[in-house]
Amino acid sequence: MSAAIYNAEISAGSLMLPESRRVARFMLTQPDRATWFDTLRTENILQKKSPATARRQARLIRNRLETLDEHAWQLVAEGEQELALQILLAASVKHSRLLGDFMRDVVAGHVRRFEEHLVPSDWDAFLADCIQRDPGVASWSDTTKAKLLQVILRILAEARYLESTRSLRLTPPLLHPEAQRYLKSRSEGAVLAAMELTH
Repeated sequence: MSAAIYNAEISAGSLMLPESRRVARFMLTQPDRATWFDTLRTENILQKKSPATARRQARLIRNRLETLDEHAWQLVAEGEQELALQILLAASVKHSRLLGDFMRDVVAGHVRRFEEHLVPSDWDAFLADCIQRDPGVASWSDTTKAKLLQVILRILAEARYLESTRSLRLTPPLLHPEAQRYLKSRSEGAVLAAMELTH
């Protein structure tokens, strides 16, 4: 059986800038496994009421950040908001093929055709394409699919690709020069193309 191309892990959270800044700062101290879990438990660095939520979100942020290097963690921890968000988006695209493909197939397609808004039916058509590539997607529940759409739209709004999750009006940003420079220097052409909507 072929390996799954897509997973629903992204449903644990959007770009979460304040939380990601805290996790990036912590990761820069090179914590070992015991320190990581101990700090999450005792210091509540994500400032969440539920320990389970804190653990799930911290794991997602860490998995995203680990797709990039320490220089990227530094940019997330200390960079201006626009730059930090774009580096987080790059990490999220690398971590989630679902997000990357949605940006490449759906968002870039709309921009190429000069269409100003996403529409709800885009998601259903996109998932149908995903099922062709990965039949496992067909087994996702309607609740999971709805949650994934909600998180992906929130990510696009946070990264300024959408005016808001309500209007679904596309407002693709110009990439921050430092984010561009970072991705080019790391030969992240596919991620850059997804973010520049040129794929």
